[in-house]
Amino acid sequence: MAGNKTQATATDPAAYLAAIGQPRRADAEAVCAAMARISGEPPTMWGPSIVGFGVNHYKYESGREGSICRIGFSPRKAALTLYGMGIEHNAAIVARLGKHATGKGCLYIKSLSDVDAAVLDELIAAAWAG
Repeated sequence: MAGNKTQATATDPAAYLAAIGQPRRADAEAVCAAMARISGEPPTMWGPSIVGFGVNHYKYESGREGSICRIGFSPRKAALTLYGMGIEHNAAIVARLGKHATGKGCLYIKSLSDVDAAVLDELIAAAWAG
């Protein structure tokens, strides 16, 4: 059985974020700080571009299992992509967030100025709590 493509790495998340151009870097650093504060966990790089917090170990009925960050984000060119936000379970919070898009389990924010920071913190906290 093949392993997960996305694994925790030893790459320094601060160095990764420092290499990103502005204004995406400022938004990424703000999300990183919020996730660290709310989760109480240090950031870890997962693969080449996901900054994650905590570990979620899963096992499917098929027997496939693996680990991924509980919550995380990636400062992609088009938008900040947030993972593990439980957008289906936290729909009421997501509805109050502001300008965003959703995909298959992901939340996309083009700019933090487009969303309510307090609501984003509430969403991160709800996602972390599970």
